[in-house]
Amino acid sequence: MQIMGKKDLISVIILSEIIALFVFFILLSTGYGAWSLLVLFIILPGLGMSAFYIAQLIGRKFKIVSQLAKYALVGIANTAVDFGILNLLAWVIGKYEGGIVGILNVVSFIVAVIHSYFWNKFWTFENKKKVNTVIQFIQFVIVSIIGMLINTVIVYAMSTLVQPACGLGPKAWLNIAKVIATIASLIWNFIGYKLIVFKEVKPTQDELI
Repeated sequence: MQIMGKKDLISVIILSEIIALFVFFILLSTGYGAWSLLVLFIILPGLGMSAFYIAQLIGRKFKIVSQLAKYALVGIANTAVDFGILNLLAWVIGKYEGGIVGILNVVSFIVAVIHSYFWNKFWTFENKKKVNTVIQFIQFVIVSIIGMLINTVIVYAMSTLVQPACGLGPKAWLNIAKVIATIASLIWNFIGYKLIVFKEVKPTQDELI
């Protein structure tokens, strides 16, 4: 049995290179030089293929693991695209604060959502059903926005309403809150995408004939 098909291999390489490119944009905007470019474009694809291969091995027994691995890789790429575009635009115009940053953030978020939609539709969930693309994309955006709200509420509640535990300072506690919020929103998004946006529909009797 083939562990990783040609489509998966190509997809992992492309997504890894996308991550490398936009991480480079982040490093570039924060003052790091081009030394990272070669390292990123060589190491990240190797790490991506190795991790995905292991997930596929496990996925032979537990199918959901293979899909989760795709979802995770796409999610990492989306995050890189979002952060990368925001940092690149801010670096190009030389603005890192003020109302313009909010506009740049909207631009980066929209591009990341579109990027996420196509990768999740055609690779993660391999959604081949005939649907109204506009309606499906709106569903995708709604699920993503709810995930963002879940993330924001958890970060705010933990960092503002809950006192830091275990002697941690505010900065460490904020990052712990962000980790918990990210896990919660990722779980919500996966369930929403799988059961609502890209829900599998069994073919009717007429379609089977």
